[in-house]
Amino acid sequence: MSYYTVLGFKREPFSTSPDPEFFYQSAEHKAALTNVLIEVRLKRGLSVVLGDIGTGKTTLSRKLFQVLGTRKDLDYYMILDPSYDKEDMFLLSLIRTFGIDIKTEGTNILELKEAIKKFLFHKGVNERKTVVLLIDEAQKLNSMSLELLRMLLNYETNEFKLLQLVLLGQIELLPRLIDIKNFIDRVSLRYTLTPFGKKDTKEMIKFRIRQAGYEGGVELFTDDAINQIFEYTQGYPRRIGMLCHKVLKFLVLKNKAIVTGEIVKEVIDSEVRSGWQTKDLLLKSSY
Repeated sequence: MSYYTVLGFKREPFSTSPDPEFFYQSAEHKAALTNVLIEVRLKRGLSVVLGDIGTGKTTLSRKLFQVLGTRKDLDYYMILDPSYDKEDMFLLSLIRTFGIDIKTEGTNILELKEAIKKFLFHKGVNERKTVVLLIDEAQKLNSMSLELLRMLLNYETNEFKLLQLVLLGQIELLPRLIDIKNFIDRVSLRYTLTPFGKKDTKEMIKFRIRQAGYEGGVELFTDDAINQIFEYTQGYPRRIGMLCHKVLKFLVLKNKAIVTGEIVKEVIDSEVRSGWQTKDLLLKSSY
């Protein structure tokens, strides 16, 4: 039996997987999601969402992908790891991602670019579809890949851009965009995610507990426990989830019913004693 079923959950509340059903929409995350959707609907071209490690970019991308799936006038695609050393490899990745049916063996770079251009024009003009490409971990894009994306953003009609590009990346992406001539001025939306405050930390924990189907009759986390979690995690969503997961496992092992501040402190102290510091402990999974 899983630890979370012992506590009255139907699902794991603090999984590290970026499940959009467990995406807590703080005011900031909701604003980011809404603004990106507006840019896509208006076919403005390029949106950039930045944030430090663990601020919720990956889960935001999954939520955005889920919302886009409800629109029949959209064709949406995602690249999770845009690490490509050569231009032809990135082009071939785009060909596969878009599902373009061409013979790639022996095809040169100009022909690959032309195939993508024809695809975008066909989708946007003939089928009247909005093509959306989400790129997560966009800080991994090198200068060659960014220049290629800049070229794709040149494809447009008199009324709109044929490709709606959404880049989600760490803060370090911004100076690189600025360094590329005629790229930063193509950014229609730039939004930066920051860590939660204490209120959103509490609301995120409560939201995930509800989403996991908690059936207990009492509040599982005391206010003091939440204060301890906030102080230790500094409000980073990923860190909050990782620490809450460890705390709930500890609760089961100790046969306790409520997460108190003392329990949270004991878990934190245990992690520190074992040599795991905040960054090492809580920043290595997707959120």
